[in-house]
Amino acid sequence: MTCIIGAKYFKADGNPDPSDILSPIDVDGHGTHTASTAAGNLIQDASLFGLANGTARGAVPSARLAIYKVCWSLSGCADMDILAAFDAAIHDGVDVISISIGGGDTNYMTDSISIGAFFAMRKHIIIVASAGNGSPSIATVTNTAPWIVTVAASAIDRAFKSTVQLGSGKNISVRFIVSLYTYLKN
Repeated sequence: MTCIIGAKYFKADGNPDPSDILSPIDVDGHGTHTASTAAGNLIQDASLFGLANGTARGAVPSARLAIYKVCWSLSGCADMDILAAFDAAIHDGVDVISISIGGGDTNYMTDSISIGAFFAMRKHIIIVASAGNGSPSIATVTNTAPWIVTVAASAIDRAFKSTVQLGSGKNISVRFIVSLYTYLKN
């Protein structure tokens, strides 16, 4: 069973964000979403309004999570907060760092995620990061440092059947196919 063993927040500038809470609390759902992707418990009969029914689970449901909040609703994700969180995770003795922050600098020497990940890797910590893929434009993948496992988004390989009512009132049966894909062109 997934267990949150700690949560910290980093906001070195100390400026309050009126649309956020100066705490590890997740106000927009992104942190909760990424935590459940990494370590969500098994949920039987999960579906999206009856579509794609099955068992949902995170990658490692038995994981223990340490949560580090570095992004804020209005001010974004400051380099100093990202680096402070990497330092804390290293000090706390984590085994894996999963970071869902894209963007950043393509220069490994100045990108805060590349720098923090490098020092974590030197302590034998695996770093898994989002690709930040802004496709279909080319060269939109981020977090490409060779010491980071970069993961691109994809879709499930399923077909969904539904009935669509046309403006004329006629009903037609349609099948939507969502295929697994990854767009990683640099």
